[in-house]
Amino acid sequence: MLSTFIIALREGLEAALIVGILVAYLVKSDRRAFLTPLWAGVMLAVVVSLASGAFLTFTSTELSSHGEEFFAGTTSLLAVGLVTWMVFWMKRTARYLKGQLEGQMSAAILGGPLALAGAAFFAVVREGLETSLFIYANFKTVSSTPSATVGLLLGLGVAIALGYLIYRSSIKINLGKFFTYTGTALIVVAAGVLSYGIHEFQELGWLPGPDFFIWDITSVLPKDSLLGGILAGTIGFDTTTSWLQFIVWATYLGIVLSLYLKRSAPKAAPTLTPVA
Repeated sequence: MLSTFIIALREGLEAALIVGILVAYLVKSDRRAFLTPLWAGVMLAVVVSLASGAFLTFTSTELSSHGEEFFAGTTSLLAVGLVTWMVFWMKRTARYLKGQLEGQMSAAILGGPLALAGAAFFAVVREGLETSLFIYANFKTVSSTPSATVGLLLGLGVAIALGYLIYRSSIKINLGKFFTYTGTALIVVAAGVLSYGIHEFQELGWLPGPDFFIWDITSVLPKDSLLGGILAGTIGFDTTTSWLQFIVWATYLGIVLSLYLKRSAPKAAPTLTPVA
């Protein structure tokens, strides 16, 4: 529940802020007539994202056991790669995001309502597709689907509410710190998804050591227990973890977190050349 809540809150708020920036730009520039195509593009992005999640779920249920292991392992690795790229992308471009989006909207307006709807669609669908893939991969690591679904719905609900309140200037939050903290949490969750993907490929026989455990505590902490489910869904803890899973999990977490939390070097002040 906690992991899906974090994912939905982080990705949902990103999408809500993007929509808020687009709406505010049209309202402030007195182009309210373009709000209809804007919302049409946003709603289409939501539908495509939901369809993507449904496709992933349906496909996995129709596969054989070996096919499901391959599909789950592959989507897990894709989800980890995409989320890792996105948290670094947001860290690098967050301060310039508003200007970039407003520039895209200004150019799209010249192309008419259809172009503006397309710009809104592509601005939002990236977040939606990333979320659907990562949520699907994370769902495979949790033991309780109902509680994970509750976490997903709560996270989306809180994200939409926060996005609306920020747009209305009803509240102010430090978005830099928010995205840093939630980005860190996403990396931790991604490490668990990566460990799960490694496990699936070990089950296929494509990677060695599926039974070479660093620990096996199922007799003390069953996989389907409440604590086991929470640990699996948040930090990727498995009661039967192989050495390869642990090494990959620890390596990813150590390298990616250290790079993500590393302070960016301040830009050097421009050198002024005296005029003769």
